Amino acid sequence: MATYLLKKSYQLKNLKQIEFQDLWGDHGIFTTMWIFGKPAKILFFDNHLKNLILSLKKYQIKKKSLKSNILEIINRNLSKKRKYNHLLRIAINKKVISISLRKRVKPKLNFNLKLVKFKREKPEFKNLKYKKILSYLSKMDNSQSDIALVSNKKLLETGTSNLLFVKDQRFFTPKKDYYEGNTYKFFKTKIRKIIKKDILLQEIKNYDEILLIGSGKGVTSVKTINELRWKRKNLKKFKFLSKQYESVINKCNYYKF
Repeated sequence: MATYLLKKSYQLKNLKQIEFQDLWGDHGIFTTMWIFGKPAKILFFDNHLKNLILSLKKYQIKKKSLKSNILEIINRNLSKKRKYNHLLRIAINKKVISISLRKRVKPKLNFNLKLVKFKREKPEFKNLKYKKILSYLSKMDNSQSDIALVSNKKLLETGTSNLLFVKDQRFFTPKKDYYEGNTYKFFKTKIRKIIKKDILLQEIKNYDEILLIGSGKGVTSVKTINELRWKRKNLKKFKFLSKQYESVINKCNYYKF
């Protein structure tokens, strides 16, 4: 079970606090950011905020002061005195804005993926239709496992992260039906070429490495997919991406309250 530092909800129209609502299953959007250190830093914060607001507009959730309201709620709930290593989640529907902070768990090197036949509704958005995914994740040790979403015998994404596949020193990613997270977009600027192709289950044996990338998992190397009898062959690209990730962490600016 996740360890929460706080869970709060507010009416979107006036920012009055109400009883907490997680909003899972609702018509809306969320984003999850890594907040760390003292004073606090939030990795890729500007991009998270920009993508959140753009997605909300496409979901017809509009308010002139939306950006300033989100910032106000974040500022109400963050402390300059606390040392963080948490995942900051902002979720919004047409009436409510919810904020939560849960402890960020560091993934282990013996990481396993469990296959689940499922494709998210409108997967190009980070929408709130996550109840089925959460039903699986709540039963797992998230430090050493995640679910891999499969549709039409193709791997798409995990319950928490984007996926990169490595074969012959080249990077591959699924063609479609997943959300491109901010960590993924960062690595697109660092990797010379990421080849988009259907990642077929029957071809998984050909890949040397499988990597999860996202706010919660950072860069995580998959060791096994038991259902496919797949085992990683090396950690070369994991080590390369980990260095790139560590660099952007070190350059991250402090959050401005």
